[in-house]
Amino acid sequence: MDPESVHKGQKQWEKDTLRKALKQMPELREQFETLSGIPVERLYLPEGDESVTFPGEYPFTRGVHPTMYRSRLWTMRQYAGFATAEMSNERYKYLLEQGQTGLSVAFDLPTQIGYDSDDRMAAGEVGRVGVAIDTLEDMRKLFDGIPLDSVSTSMTINATAPVLLALYIETARAQGATPDKLRGTLQNDILKEYVARGTYIFPPAPSLRLVTDVVAYCVKNVPQWNPISISGYHMREAGATAVQEVAFTLANAIAYVESAIAAGLNVDDFAPRFSFFFAVHTDVFEEAAKFRAARRLFARIMKERFKAKDPRSQMLRVHAQTGGVTLTAQQPDNNVVRVTLQSLAAVLGGTQSLHANARDEALCLPTEGAAKLALRTQQVIAHESGVTNTVDPLGGSYYVEQLTDQIEGEAEELIQKIDDMGGVVTAIERRFVQSKIEESAYRYGQSVESGDRAIVGVNKFAEEEELKIELFKMSEEVAARQCEALAAVRVRRDNGQVGKALDAIAAAASGTDNVMPHLLDAVRADASVGEICQRLREVWGEYQHSSY
Repeated sequence: MDPESVHKGQKQWEKDTLRKALKQMPELREQFETLSGIPVERLYLPEGDESVTFPGEYPFTRGVHPTMYRSRLWTMRQYAGFATAEMSNERYKYLLEQGQTGLSVAFDLPTQIGYDSDDRMAAGEVGRVGVAIDTLEDMRKLFDGIPLDSVSTSMTINATAPVLLALYIETARAQGATPDKLRGTLQNDILKEYVARGTYIFPPAPSLRLVTDVVAYCVKNVPQWNPISISGYHMREAGATAVQEVAFTLANAIAYVESAIAAGLNVDDFAPRFSFFFAVHTDVFEEAAKFRAARRLFARIMKERFKAKDPRSQMLRVHAQTGGVTLTAQQPDNNVVRVTLQSLAAVLGGTQSLHANARDEALCLPTEGAAKLALRTQQVIAHESGVTNTVDPLGGSYYVEQLTDQIEGEAEELIQKIDDMGGVVTAIERRFVQSKIEESAYRYGQSVESGDRAIVGVNKFAEEEELKIELFKMSEEVAARQCEALAAVRVRRDNGQVGKALDAIAAAASGTDNVMPHLLDAVRADASVGEICQRLREVWGEYQHSSY
């Protein structure tokens, strides 16, 4: 493409795409410039390049929005939750006061796998890695004083995602917020649980059915909500490479799209609300290229394979989180530097929201001060670094463009292998996906052990040190308080009504009715998360991990 053609393409983009975007969302200021006062253009283009594309247009390599951060910064969504609902509520309010722009809820392990806090299976785990939620009362306490019609909430929950969404919707109703006003994201990505994380309950088939029920319900009743966040993060944490993260995440996305279409949904009715969740590691250029490659590959899959016509269906919108597995217990202050680089990479890659890990997360749940510093890291990048002044600032770099092409090509080859097996469910059942991640994790571990890959403070520049850092400590009274609150709910509720609601859930699960309306009835009657999941276990059974 000669310079004149590039110029014409830019003029056409400004007329067809940019003008409409600026009417809907004006840029944050009239003039963008460097610290020295040098004007910064909205977009930079080469003098001549056959592969020139524009942000906000297919295939979205350069970003899903024409103006990106010039009009609106990414959502700063710090992941938080611990102990009881009241204690987590205090942390949320603190983070919102510090400038956080979206909530992100961490649930404890019993809540994630469908056990109540007083279940023997929950012993020693109540409130440990997230907040304990048993009933509607807990959810109301969690968001007390936080208007759900004006805040965006992300919930990292999978096997029990439909139940937690029902609790959230009913909590919002109690505040006077109708479901159509709710904004946020439900992770609800069960397939990666069988690969990398393990918080599954039911076998894959009914689990996939639950995901689709949520998607169908949200399309009709909660239209601003993202009913799924297809997650590469946990596979990356388990040892996947950047290429594998893209490939396996998009392979899962294909399965979810196919399931929704098989359920009778039109692709352009649900795909615009699909979202994604990626990890960000410290190789800045690779990570930025990964986001660009993933957007381009997803756009092509949706347009060519699924014939999606709505441009929003072709946009890969992503939440990013800095790499928890990259944090070290040794010299924990180094983690501040790692998280800064990773956050920068996510922004250079064009993320829509971001969680920055705290420096102490290799040792404990984040302290309040560490959480604030992680948030400040995002804010400094947003307001002081200058990287938000132009769209896709790394676009046109010979290195980044080549990396983008290479990641896209290798990921596409992996997806083709999965397609040849009959899809990602079969690939998971055959342990193809798991074995690839395990091989990558082994190679990475060997490179660290040998010293070929330097980890500052661990195998390079290590030193004897006495740990001098404030650690978050959980009170031993948390579990007892939670169990007492649950017992009180069971005493005052109408247990006959609860029984009828649970029977209706079992009937829907045994048939083809969407389970979501029955879950809403059950949580409104004060049925607990554990009771609901137990009834579903009775219908569908539990998934047993196959032996190696």
